[in-house]
Amino acid sequence: MSSDEAPPLYQQIAGQLAELVRNGTLVRGEKLPSVRALARQHGVAQTTVVQAFHWLEDARLVVARPRSGFFVAPRPAPLPEPQASRPRGRPREVSVDWLGQRILGREQPAGLVSFSSGTPGADMLNPDRVRRAVTRAVQRHRHLLCAYPSATGQEEARRALARYAVGLGCTLDPANVIVTSGCMDSIGLCLRAVTQPGDVVAIESPTHFSFLEVLQSLHLRALEIPTHPRHGLSLDALQLALDTQPVKALLLVPTLSNPLGACMPQPERRRLAQMAARHGIAVIEDAIYNDLAEPDEMRRTVKSYDTTGHVMLCDSFSKTLAPGLRLGWVEAGRWGERVRAIKDLQSGGQSAVLELALADLITQAGHAAAMRQLRALAAARLDGARHAIAAHFPPGTRVSDPPGGLLLWLELPRGLDAVRLHEACLAEGILVAPGTVFSASARFRNCLRIGMGGDWTDRHLDALRRVGDIATRMGEQAPGTAYTRRSRETDPAA
Repeated sequence: MSSDEAPPLYQQIAGQLAELVRNGTLVRGEKLPSVRALARQHGVAQTTVVQAFHWLEDARLVVARPRSGFFVAPRPAPLPEPQASRPRGRPREVSVDWLGQRILGREQPAGLVSFSSGTPGADMLNPDRVRRAVTRAVQRHRHLLCAYPSATGQEEARRALARYAVGLGCTLDPANVIVTSGCMDSIGLCLRAVTQPGDVVAIESPTHFSFLEVLQSLHLRALEIPTHPRHGLSLDALQLALDTQPVKALLLVPTLSNPLGACMPQPERRRLAQMAARHGIAVIEDAIYNDLAEPDEMRRTVKSYDTTGHVMLCDSFSKTLAPGLRLGWVEAGRWGERVRAIKDLQSGGQSAVLELALADLITQAGHAAAMRQLRALAAARLDGARHAIAAHFPPGTRVSDPPGGLLLWLELPRGLDAVRLHEACLAEGILVAPGTVFSASARFRNCLRIGMGGDWTDRHLDALRRVGDIATRMGEQAPGTAYTRRSRETDPAA
């Protein structure tokens, strides 16, 4: 690794302190060690420690008190979490709503304050680090620019991905790793390998909008499974579905699911792998958010418990390194050769130079520190957004509390129409995503997904407060809304 890849000393110190805050070793309100003590402990100048504290302040993880020192910042006000979903237990044809395409499409009108993205922007990622890796790859492997790439990926990249997967709890053979054009490309390949048009695919409820798009494009039917906002998909409900429906595959995000932010407990992940083997179904696991999860144990995949090859692991680094690289990967278990054949026929290979740049990035000694820094920044955004929601949204609003990522799921008081709220906000130049676009059955009409991706500024917090004020006004005016005017001092949701 070149010396310019190591994070500055102050960022290394800040990352260590941020990790202690996130894992609870340093509790909210606790005083941090003094600047002098930390400088002596790390063998650095006091100015370096002051820089670290300023970084933590910017991330809203610590606060300074004059003549007293630095303290761990308080948590946002407690808010009740959304209720578990209860979808109807029958498969449905998928027809993607035009509203979802307008909100979550890549092209949006200039000037909007958008809450549609959960992908970090350049202010959270490190484009210079990526640029240096790409430059090195071009310099060292420029001959590959004049050759067609391998359909399954460069061997060096596949070895790097197999080493990376150790952090996900997996022991993978690099020969079975296939490099793709992104996580959704991996998921599409897996679905093509294990289903035929008209087959039933079980999904979380609510689910990622892009999952609905790919199911529709492949003419597959969706079976929504009840999902808890903290623990994820209900395996008891899934078992009932497997006993009563012709389910061919399960598509899910066990870590920081989109849009709920739920994380399936590890015993449930083991149980899911066993269920897949017992019923002979494919589990297509999307691990794109695993590196954003604060608890280490949440990064272990369902695939790590798979002994029969029924779990197909899909991933990319779009949420943690650079969406513009457009690279992902898949280890498809017993369907590996089928996926390989489909990919070879469908799209061939990606840019070999970019694959080698990715291998460089994920094997650098500073990569773990970069992920800690990213998680700290994401945690700060989540805290800031939850503060705004607690202060400005209607009493009775329920909000998810994910252990990482950049997505919040809001359940508004019953009777408050999130689609109408979307239209009212759009009229003021603010874009929010109503819950209906995350369901094949247009459920979750009183829910919102708030994405804190992109380049986040104070303008976004002001806009989020405005969304809450508009929702409060709509709740007061809507007849029959399950909403009462209570003081924010006495309302548990305020």
